[in-house]
Amino acid sequence: MSKQYIVVEDLADWTPFFPSENLLTFEDYQQQDPSPDEGVQIINLCRDHEYMGRGYYCSLLAEARGDRVLPSVRTINELSRRQMYSLGLSALDKLVRKKQAHLGKDGSVFALRVFFGTTLVEELRSLARQLFDLFPCPVLEANFQRIGETWAIESVQSIGIHQLEESQQDEFADALDQFSRQVWRRSRRKKRYAYDLAILADPEEKLPPSSKKALESFVLAGRQIGIDTEIISKHDYGRLTEFDALFIRETTAVDHHTYQFAQKAEHLRIPVVDDTNSILKCANKIYLAELLRDNELATPKTLVLYRDKPESLAAAGEELGLPIVLKIPDGSFSKGVYKVNSLAELKARTAELFESSVLVLAQEFMYTDFDWRIGVLGGRPLFACKYFMSKGHWQIYNHAATGSRRSGGFTTMAVEQAPQDAVKLAVKACGLIGKGLYGVDIKQSGNRFAVIEINDNPNIDAGVEDVHLGKLCYLRVMEHFFSEMERYRYGTR
Repeated sequence: MSKQYIVVEDLADWTPFFPSENLLTFEDYQQQDPSPDEGVQIINLCRDHEYMGRGYYCSLLAEARGDRVLPSVRTINELSRRQMYSLGLSALDKLVRKKQAHLGKDGSVFALRVFFGTTLVEELRSLARQLFDLFPCPVLEANFQRIGETWAIESVQSIGIHQLEESQQDEFADALDQFSRQVWRRSRRKKRYAYDLAILADPEEKLPPSSKKALESFVLAGRQIGIDTEIISKHDYGRLTEFDALFIRETTAVDHHTYQFAQKAEHLRIPVVDDTNSILKCANKIYLAELLRDNELATPKTLVLYRDKPESLAAAGEELGLPIVLKIPDGSFSKGVYKVNSLAELKARTAELFESSVLVLAQEFMYTDFDWRIGVLGGRPLFACKYFMSKGHWQIYNHAATGSRRSGGFTTMAVEQAPQDAVKLAVKACGLIGKGLYGVDIKQSGNRFAVIEINDNPNIDAGVEDVHLGKLCYLRVMEHFFSEMERYRYGTR
């Protein structure tokens, strides 16, 4: 069983609680010889968690000794300035709105104290838990402010036990006992790995980029080369500090928790795929069209239509011919993509799309039986697939259909077997975005190859993109992460 020590700044702070042989002052802990045993747990209850204060040095010393400590240095740093923790709080906005009826009907401020992730207010326990997940700290105080009819978290701070009221001292003692039994005494992993990788996934997503079987293959491949890999969900935002890298396997969007996870990973200075830059650039088809055009990469003929310039519609019909493909700027999985066959259809559909966007992308219609999808990782081709059109439809996905008619078939092959003009075009296109993982959709008409779009977060699915490489497909992805984690830890070598 792990040894546990409670470290306080002043022994008088522990007077309201039962004596404990595991109680140490900061000076006692500082002078104590590091334990040769694994699994020492430190609960840092020092009053002063300011930078260079006793509480800060207590956590710093614990981490240097390899002890597990609560709060960590990273948590202390995050709580020190609002601009550092405000990103995490935005992930709780929805839950706060849901719970605001329990934040008080009178007044404009409300304070909630959280003890090891718990509170006596039953209706706010889920909020307390998520606050603790974000900022693992023995005692937290979240201050809420009412703005109009809506409550928001104004600030979060750690609280010393010397500041607790008598009723709160009982609550703290019960929470400490529960936390110690349920969390701190879990057995440590028997096998050690060089790095820890989190894979963010949503088991409820209808069209996930990787199936459950594929995710399991990533986990096995990671552990095979020394990366302990764990699948996490959006509820594990506060746990990112436990990992050395993040691999996002949910469909990404800028106004989505996937983007917030990527932001936090970058803030923590750990490798992340997809990074925020890739999500931003690949999510917007208008941006991609401009980027590809400015760098003279082959694409279908493309025009940008403006809501305030109705004359651009007639110009599109003349320049692109009919039919025309219309795309909203931020669609994915063939959603938000429409084919119009006449000027009347063009006017009607754009009028509908202009209700939600001032710009719409219009492209020349290039019918093909299939699209090439070239997977690119770290600037190198990873896989090559032919995605065939859904039966009786002009796209790979037909969202109006059901069953097997919803998507077309596929053929996966070695990158060397795919047309090298398509592969080179894909690699060059990805070089304009970054060094992450991308899927480039390319149409082929005779000897003409044209980039349709660059996708961040491309599919790597069991029985599809991995058909040719098998387990090697997952190993190459994990090897990329291992290399990146080495680079982040030791610098370029």
